[in-house]
Amino acid sequence: MYTEINTKYRIYISNWLLFMFFLVAIMIVVGGLTRLTDSGLSITEWEFFKGFFPPMNNDAWLVYFESYKKIPEFKFQNYSMTLSEFKVIFWWEWAHRFFGRIIGLAFLVPLIFFTIKLGVKKLYSFYLIFFLICFQGFIGWYMVQSGLVNNIDVSHFRLSIHLLFAFIILSLIFWNYLGLVNLNKMDKKINNYIPELFLFLIFIQIIIGAFVSGMDAGKIYNTWPLMGDYYFPDDNKFINLFKLSAFSDPSLVQYLHRNLAYLIFIIFTVISYITYRNKIFYLFKPVIILGLIILLQIVLGILTVLSGASILTASLHQFSSILLITSSLYFLYKNRFS
Repeated sequence: MYTEINTKYRIYISNWLLFMFFLVAIMIVVGGLTRLTDSGLSITEWEFFKGFFPPMNNDAWLVYFESYKKIPEFKFQNYSMTLSEFKVIFWWEWAHRFFGRIIGLAFLVPLIFFTIKLGVKKLYSFYLIFFLICFQGFIGWYMVQSGLVNNIDVSHFRLSIHLLFAFIILSLIFWNYLGLVNLNKMDKKINNYIPELFLFLIFIQIIIGAFVSGMDAGKIYNTWPLMGDYYFPDDNKFINLFKLSAFSDPSLVQYLHRNLAYLIFIIFTVISYITYRNKIFYLFKPVIILGLIILLQIVLGILTVLSGASILTASLHQFSSILLITSSLYFLYKNRFS
């Protein structure tokens, strides 16, 4: 994919992409913790430049706190919050935004350098990634706005878009990294449609997972494998699954999240069977890695449900989704280009 770039710059760019991958992965975890701690609405203005530095004195803190007092989350939920308690949620949201700015700079500066050395034509995919990083900032603010007027939480639909784009950015960075470091070619492969379907379902699962998080749906039906006393939630009807309103119903969203996980595991089993039956040896390692991470993700998902979506287990569950996306991309890339 990048054979026209000489070895020295391939090494430089691959190391840069690996660094960016870890930054974005950390950003996703911090974003998840910001949501889990209900901190995302603590800063009620965009503050593209001003917000680079946190409040430096008590007067500045009071300005932020007074702005927060004007939104529904404070009026209807956190009306007894003190300034010291406000500082806790403020720091999570500030850290999330600050990290976003750092990611933008960490991508832009090396991109300018490599453009000077290699030209624009060889770096088109990196300009796309930078555009998405910038666009992600606007999506983040679009999400925050949904919780400033009539709601005490952000829209779970906007939250899912924000998370989806974070994973798209992470995936593009990792995919380009693989293109720089993996130049070997093999002949025996699995039909690409199966790994691509598998990856597509994982992205859908991330969206549904964002719905679960956005509506606190993980805090209901804290039993497994049944949802309460039954496999299907008893506060609903099966026919409701086929309505658009299902995506705004906490119990149905949790039901969808659970069952999509089962489907993903079944498709992985098919992939494993095809790989080992056809003795595609160079895919054995990617399949093993993928299988271990799927099991980890399932176990953490179950623990998240059983714990009532405790911050620790829910955060680990989101972190393992980063590992799942990465291992799925690695498998797909090895099957397609190796």
